Amino acid sequence: MLESILQSHLIRYPAMQIQDMYKLIHQAVMGSGHAVTDLETARLLLEQELVDMGDGIPEPWLDPISVDGQMARVHLRPFIAQGGDLQKLLNAFVRTANEFHGDEAALKREWDIATHMEFYPPAEMRKFIQSLPGFTAVHHSKIFIQLYRPAYRVILQRYL
Repeated sequence: MLESILQSHLIRYPAMQIQDMYKLIHQAVMGSGHAVTDLETARLLLEQELVDMGDGIPEPWLDPISVDGQMARVHLRPFIAQGGDLQKLLNAFVRTANEFHGDEAALKREWDIATHMEFYPPAEMRKFIQSLPGFTAVHHSKIFIQLYRPAYRVILQRYL
């Protein structure tokens, strides 16, 4: 389950760094990671990202990232290309951000499992996690952003 999710991302994003794997696991367990208090600001940020995102690599529009398959990244380029409803996506994103509360203990368990899979040297993975002030959200690595130009929203599928 977790292994197949991580493997598929490493195949799609071969330059993925430990930081990017952590971000994936964090989003899968904790959701979008923050409350959205202003729907209008969320809408403006989405609209601006659509203008700025440019081209990217081939990705599925719906990319389940949690072991139970409920949490997903909705990749904006293919979502728009297939005629996706931006208002529904925005509503699902805001609802996920405000209503879903992850479990830090589950995040720690998933990270420990991933560390033992040895996609990266376990010592480097432990060093990375120790460098964080707790299990906080992180940004994608610079190389990930440069190569893959990520553009997505994290949502619970049932809200879409």
